[in-house]
Amino acid sequence: MTNRQHPLDLDATDRRLIELLRDDSRLPTATLARHLDVSRGTVQNRIDRLLKNKVLMGFTVRLRDDVDTGSVRAIASLEVRSADHKSVLSALKRIPEISRVWSTNGRWDLVAEIRTGDLTTLDRVLTEIRTNRAITHSETSILLAEVG
Repeated sequence: MTNRQHPLDLDATDRRLIELLRDDSRLPTATLARHLDVSRGTVQNRIDRLLKNKVLMGFTVRLRDDVDTGSVRAIASLEVRSADHKSVLSALKRIPEISRVWSTNGRWDLVAEIRTGDLTTLDRVLTEIRTNRAITHSETSILLAEVG
């Protein structure tokens, strides 16, 4: 990647690295390098660049759904122009607060699970989602309490 590229212009290796880190952010650099078929130095340089450009905002812990951490959880249902499905998925994967994305049938094309520490962060994430021109409509529900 040259310095002239926009910080969000991620190549296939960047996207795969992010995917591996989303699955387990504690993977050692050597393991990541082996999965990506690159050197450990390349992995570290890419992580440093992704952090510097705020593509990676940090590393998180995933908890079982039944562990209450006082976080705000929401479900965003998204309607996507069909030609832009892959680009929307790619954009959603770059948002650290989005923990999972499902494809669906019916009115909505995708459903994204969002986990934030507060409502202000949830509002920022929803704004980021809604500014994607390929997303034509959205509806968000904040999850209050699990029943049953």
